[in-house]
Amino acid sequence: MKATHSKYLLIFFMLFVSISIAQEKKKIKVSAPYYDKNENTHPGATILTRNRAKQIYIEHEGIEMWCDKAYHYAKEDSISAFGNVKIKQGDTIQLTSKTANYSGATKLAFTAGNVLLTEPKSTLQTDTLYFDRIKQQAYYKTGGVVHHEQSTIKSNIGRYFMDDGKYQFVSAVDIRNPEYTLKSSQLDFYSDSGLAYMYGKSVIKHTNTTIHCERGFYDTNADLGYFVKNSKIYYSNRIFEGDSMYFNQKRNFASATNNIKVTDTVNHSIITGHYAEVFKAKDSVFITKRALAKTLQEKDSIYIHADTLMITGKPDKRIIRGFHKAKLYKLDMNGKCDSIHINQATGVTRLIRKPVLWSGYNQIVGDSINLYNTPKTNKLDSLRVFYNTFITEKDSLALDDYNQIKGKELTGYFNENNKLHKIIIDKNAEQLNYTRDDDKPIEENLIGINKIQASKIHITLVDNVIEEVIYPGNPEGSLTPDSMLPKNARKLRGFNWRGDERILSVDDLFSEDPPLELVKIKGLEDRKLQEEDIETIKTLDTNQKIEVDPDFLKKPKPTKNQPTKDKENE
Repeated sequence: MKATHSKYLLIFFMLFVSISIAQEKKKIKVSAPYYDKNENTHPGATILTRNRAKQIYIEHEGIEMWCDKAYHYAKEDSISAFGNVKIKQGDTIQLTSKTANYSGATKLAFTAGNVLLTEPKSTLQTDTLYFDRIKQQAYYKTGGVVHHEQSTIKSNIGRYFMDDGKYQFVSAVDIRNPEYTLKSSQLDFYSDSGLAYMYGKSVIKHTNTTIHCERGFYDTNADLGYFVKNSKIYYSNRIFEGDSMYFNQKRNFASATNNIKVTDTVNHSIITGHYAEVFKAKDSVFITKRALAKTLQEKDSIYIHADTLMITGKPDKRIIRGFHKAKLYKLDMNGKCDSIHINQATGVTRLIRKPVLWSGYNQIVGDSINLYNTPKTNKLDSLRVFYNTFITEKDSLALDDYNQIKGKELTGYFNENNKLHKIIIDKNAEQLNYTRDDDKPIEENLIGINKIQASKIHITLVDNVIEEVIYPGNPEGSLTPDSMLPKNARKLRGFNWRGDERILSVDDLFSEDPPLELVKIKGLEDRKLQEEDIETIKTLDTNQKIEVDPDFLKKPKPTKNQPTKDKENE
């Protein structure tokens, strides 16, 4: 039993000694050609200097340092280095400066004077840099410049995370690249991949393209990005907005999801929806999910809605196409059709397949309908209806009575207030209207139903109400008393009243659309530089004793006999 007990005690003692040795901190080791102690000028320090052939060499737990002169404080386990200072950590991190202070106790280094931090993918230049070996992070607070491939990155405050190869830039971040510039209030940058994450107001500029956002991601190598929160892309003649935006400069392509707005600054039009694609090189926009185009006019605006809208062409030759369930709305006119085609250069709007147009109380249908406006003023000028033209006006005093005019073609003209005021029905014109005596009570004022056939019919409207009808040539017609005309003879061939489809407001444009479900956007999480992190950067220089030798911070004067570099420092 005693032998076994002694055995356990021996094992415990050996483990205690091993742990104690492991926990004992290693001291800074130095090797220098010349040593000198001067207690008067530097109490407690050993002054180290180099010779012509060899620099001072310093090592501490995997970090190596070279310099021309140093003050070694053995008791505090710290060292202040001056002149051609170089610090190496492994094979990837190298730091050069004019002076450096390093503490073996805190493993914190302070470097100053032409500081250059080099890692495999980038270099960092600054005046002063703090290097925390425990956290494996380097900090600067007086401005720094990072060179990464073709890009130069500047900021007022910065931090480098060595384990992740990540830079965290804060305040006046500025990236310069031959292809673009990027400015941000806060940005994270990964040197291995060239990926940048923006966490504040940011602006990216290319030739003829500017991007604004408050949160986003940008691949600086592929020149593409993803943006959320107040994102806008400014082209030379368009402004593109959306909740979630994708941008690819090399493909001249951008897309957006949710709450999209495309503003045409040349043609004074706005397009909205919830999914859109923009092809800059082709000058085209594709938009869907509650797609709506709004064209601004002098006294009114025209709204166009369809399942899908496509806008193509240069600014002076824009073409708007609406596919499937196309609708049109303005204050005095509205309509619908299967598809719509608008040529802004010629001022022609075509309503295609089963078109219907309402002007006031008048319904106009035909095989196809064209609206014409003056391109310079964008004001409506006229309209044409081709084949099977039919005008229907619901009688104001009877539920089932309709005044009707039909013919082969129709030409209409708008007045200065964009209201339809004159209509000409041409070829095979027919009219059926209810004639009333306004002096009699409503129940008794119907005189009869008037049916007329003519080669042409001229109609004058006042405030969208038929005021006068003229029949050039030799019309034929008859007035039949109400009691003598059967119900089936009160409608002309081709009659089709579609009054329940009228569009009375902008909201009515979407009345037939399915319920809208917006895509949930997953963007970058809110992330602010922690206050304790900022305070750490600001107070780093108070955490250790700092030696500064002004002679080593001066610009070197050229000499004939420069000292040769140490071989292990080359």
